[in-house]
Amino acid sequence: MIDRRSGPDWFAHAVLWTGILVMAFPVYLTFIASTHEPATIANGQMPLVPGDQLLETYWQTIFVGPTRTSRMPVGAMMVNTLVMALVIAIGKICISIVSAYAVVYFRFPFRRTAFWMIFMTLMLPVEVRIYPTYNVVASLGLLDTFAGLTVPLIASATGTLLFRQFFMTIPDELLEASKIDGAGPVRFFVDTVLPLSRTNIAALFVILFIYGWNQYLWPLLITTRADMQTIVIGIKKMIVTADALTEWQIVMATAMLAMIPPVAVVLLMQRWFVKGLVETEK
Repeated sequence: MIDRRSGPDWFAHAVLWTGILVMAFPVYLTFIASTHEPATIANGQMPLVPGDQLLETYWQTIFVGPTRTSRMPVGAMMVNTLVMALVIAIGKICISIVSAYAVVYFRFPFRRTAFWMIFMTLMLPVEVRIYPTYNVVASLGLLDTFAGLTVPLIASATGTLLFRQFFMTIPDELLEASKIDGAGPVRFFVDTVLPLSRTNIAALFVILFIYGWNQYLWPLLITTRADMQTIVIGIKKMIVTADALTEWQIVMATAMLAMIPPVAVVLLMQRWFVKGLVETEK
């Protein structure tokens, strides 16, 4: 077999490794900073090798929290953030797939109008919707609750659009075969549509989980109690104006811990994620 590649392998690998180093070096520095004392970090003479404070710093970060700004353990913040991200991702997928199924397979008046009204919400900036949404949540007494953190973010026009486009590629013969077998809409959805959609669901779950995990503006508005704050909000509150009051080793350890769940989700679902984005066979 003749190799007809035009470019040399070494150049492609050099570009790849350069990109990896550029992306990974700040993460490495963050980890190194989390293993040293705050004075070593503050004086600008931090070495590039791990220090001797690794276990002590991460124990304090997870179970105690920063002592100067607040005593909220980062472990509790991660639990809050994990619950919020999972509920947002699963809720968005459930609502999106059901609404897309209704738009594609049911014939009712103003079906296209309903879909385009959902689609038009993509054009509304978050800032336009955030005040009325906050007003409704506050009126319902959902401040400082998981329902207030998650329910307003569950509806997803993007997910509805993606599932609608996918459902339109499913052959009509499958629907006709299901009708011949006596299957109703629910059985066709459960037995045929859901199995075909599993890669799309997996790909959308990865995107939506990271979206929910990285939420900053909405949790900042909706939470006032320390026991309800998320890890992104916690990192911001740990960094105070006076550098002397900032426990940088705790901040860096929190940043490292905040990266673990999204990275784990991407690594565990990488095959399904790529397959859901590029697969065209049904």
